[in-house]
Order: sequence, then C-alpha cells, then structure tokens
Amino acid sequence: MDQSITSTLGFLIGDVTRLYRREFDRRAAHLGLTRVQWRALRRIERVEGLTQVALAEDLELAPIAVGRVLDRLEKAGFIERRPDPTDRRCWRLHLAPGSAMVMAGVDRIASELREEVFAGIALSDLETTEHVMATLKERLGGQARPSTKADDGA
Repeated sequence: MDQSITSTLGFLIGDVTRLYRREFDRRAAHLGLTRVQWRALRRIERVEGLTQVALAEDLELAPIAVGRVLDRLEKAGFIERRPDPTDRRCWRLHLAPGSAMVMAGVDRIASELREEVFAGIALSDLETTEHVMATLKERLGGQARPSTKADDGA
C-alpha cells in the first residue's frame, strides 16, 4: 500500500471534518446554540426517551458535562426530562414543542451546506467515498452503516 496516500488521508479527513463543522457553526451562530447543544437535540430527536448516560456516551462527553448542556436546553424550553417509569433514579429525555423552530433552522442550514459542499461532485465518486469511509469506520470499531443527517445535524 502507498504510504504517502495513507499518511496524508487521515489528516485530510480531520481537516475536512474540522472545516465542515466550523462552517456549520458559523452559519448556525444566529440560532444561539453551541455545537454540542444542537448535537444533543438531534440525538434526542432521533432517539426519544434517551437517558442522560446514553446521550453522554453518544456525544463522547462526561455525564456531568452533558447534564449542564441539558440544563441549558431545558431552561430554553427545548427539552423535557421525564421520569423513567421503571427506575426512579433515571430521567428520560424528550424534545419539547419549543425545539421545533430551532430544529427546522438546523435542518435548513445542514441541507444548504451539504448542497453547496457536494455540488459538482459525481455521484459515483460520492458513493465510492461513502463506501471507503464506512469501511474505515467499521475497522475502527464503529457501525458499518454510513451516517445520516440525523446523526449529527449536518
């Protein structure tokens, strides 16, 4: 295997990820959410009734840090904590009606960014890239399926 391509590919993946996130953050700044807040909202939307511990694992953050994020989201009216019917020590996370407008904004920004970034790239190239990235993800211990916009908002 060509060492030059494999040694630079990891850096390129990191750079593209960092630049994509930075551009999304720039476009979403007017929504008043941090990246971790909109990622938490997106995850709760995808898995209604998620626990704080499970959300912390998904976001790769300490539970105490996620607790502070959730406190702010709850105060803003974006989420609700509901008691678990079988475990009184546990709270389940649900989107509150107040989150609909901000989630629509996140969806619009994500859609526009994807359209701009991927414009002009051949579908076959995107399919090949998706296949390679899914293979790398699987080999690194992740799920083999490709990500969707619901995974992280962008």
